[in-house]
Amino acid sequence: MNEVLAEHRAGDVTIALVRGDVTEERVDAIVNAANSDLAHGGGVAAAICRKGGPEIQRESDAIGYVPVGQTALTTAGRLPARFVIHAVGPRWGEGDEDEKLRSAVRSSLGLAHDRGLASVSLPAISSGIYGFPKDRCAGILLAEADAFAAERPSSPVREVRFCLYDAPTIEAFRDAWSRRGWLL
Repeated sequence: MNEVLAEHRAGDVTIALVRGDVTEERVDAIVNAANSDLAHGGGVAAAICRKGGPEIQRESDAIGYVPVGQTALTTAGRLPARFVIHAVGPRWGEGDEDEKLRSAVRSSLGLAHDRGLASVSLPAISSGIYGFPKDRCAGILLAEADAFAAERPSSPVREVRFCLYDAPTIEAFRDAWSRRGWLL
């Protein structure tokens, strides 16, 4: 069972810090930390396909290539979410990583907005096998969620959750949360 560690209200949007497994999130869409080929062979992507079923990979194959910083949408198969937003984050060291990560988050939330979704749950995009520093990732993701809430006050998106699995990532997000002046 996933556990909400903290919540912050940004206008009409609740931003939540969650300890748990993104594949268990009961939201309209979960975000997958994807690669450009949407080949879901490792990390969060592999877990999503393992639990969601082969249709997620089949739909991804039909979509094909997605540039870094952009997103694509598939159904969620057997997962409790309705959709999977596949966000292609940057690999650390490829150049302009901060802006590419910002773009991936903006694109994820924008896609949820465009599809009329009320709730979305994101992992720490690019901070696993792509090597993006966890503290930097946390700061960017929280800032983008806050900016989205401010820029789109009439959005159907009412809940943005950051679902984190391991202790170092949770700690990085708690630190970034506190640096924003949000209460834990």
